[in-house]
Order: sequence, then structure tokens, then C-alpha cells
Amino acid sequence: MVALVLDYRGFITLVIGLFLIGLSGVVSGRRSLISVLISIELILLAINVGFIGTSIYCDDLVGQIFALFVLAVAASESAIGLALIVLYFRLRGSIFLDSVSSLKG
Repeated sequence: MVALVLDYRGFITLVIGLFLIGLSGVVSGRRSLISVLISIELILLAINVGFIGTSIYCDDLVGQIFALFVLAVAASESAIGLALIVLYFRLRGSIFLDSVSSLKG
């Protein structure tokens, strides 16, 4: 059995990769609300991996505790975001972002 060991540089590379994938999803996937929401969740996941990697590297629990708070914020953001998507779908009949500018009031 081969164990995968990531040093601090590996964690940072993973964080940067996940963050850039999430950021590119927010920027380029502006067609559907679901893809934007998933991309934001991926960005928050990248931040959590960074907190946990730094916490392990510094041998401190503060980063892991802070990652739990970020998970709670991500869960509430996901629940509120999905509720808004359902409301938007009931109002417009689709979840595409093309007609979001018509919601200005």
C-alpha cells in the first residue's frame, strides 16, 4: 500500500488549483445559477483545505476550528442559495441567468 503524503507545498498547490477551478466556474459558468452555486462551494472548500493544511503544518488546532466555522457558513449559504433558486424557478420558469437583470425593481 502506497501512502500519499502531502507537504505544505502540496497543500498550497491543491488549494490554488481548487480555488482557480471554482473561480473560473463563477466567471465562465454564468449561465446557470446551479453552476455558480457549485463553484462558490468549491471556492469555500479550497479555503477549508488551506486552513486545515496550515493547521497541520503549524501543529495548531485553530485552523481546523476555523474550518468548521467556514463549513457552517457554506452549509447556510447553500441552503439559502437553493431556496432562492427554487423561488427564482417558480417566478421565471428557468434557472438561467440571462433574465436576472429583469428582476431589478
